[in-house]
Amino acid sequence: MGYNVAIDGPAGAGKSTIAKLVAKEKGYIYVDTGAMYRGLAIHFLKKGVDPEDKNAVAEACKDAEVTIGYENGVQQIYLNGENVTGMLRTEEVGNMASKTSAIPEVREKLLDLQRSLAEEKDVIMDGRDIGTNILPDADVKIYLTASVETRAKRRYDELKEKGVDCSMEEISKDIRERDERDMTREIAPLRKAEDAVLVDSSDMTIPEVVDEICSHCR
Repeated sequence: MGYNVAIDGPAGAGKSTIAKLVAKEKGYIYVDTGAMYRGLAIHFLKKGVDPEDKNAVAEACKDAEVTIGYENGVQQIYLNGENVTGMLRTEEVGNMASKTSAIPEVREKLLDLQRSLAEEKDVIMDGRDIGTNILPDADVKIYLTASVETRAKRRYDELKEKGVDCSMEEISKDIRERDERDMTREIAPLRKAEDAVLVDSSDMTIPEVVDEICSHCR
């Protein structure tokens, strides 16, 4: 049985960045569940599926195979054998993933892969419902959050660095909408597990957050 660390929290809280660093520090395997949902989202976009049409989304799941690989210790996402890692972080893919990830068939598609990885290996997994749903018996559960303003500023800086023209107002609006969607969805909504440690990173540096989370891990 693997040693499991679950990190949940809203969009833009820095879960992936922090989880990767903790994984490196502790020697765990990092599993980015959000990236798996984004991999499926790319499939839906390629097929021109309307995210509001749940039947069409469920049908499209049937000919999608999302798998995880590692190159130089870095997680790669493959969609039907094609490495799509470089396409995962666009706004279009993120919004499609947010809209379709609540659909039962989409969650079912990825749940078995996520749980089998956690059974076999020492993993740190981040997402929206890891501690509450995917790994309810995780050895360590963290709820990582930050204010909407902090998260929007981080996203704005990230996009500007890539030369993407963007508006802080639009990003803040998008984050608020995504929070609302994630927290109110019927299937596995975003919420803090009762036994999770709350870490608010609004006024913390990345090394401080990593140290805080590592202090709870073996």
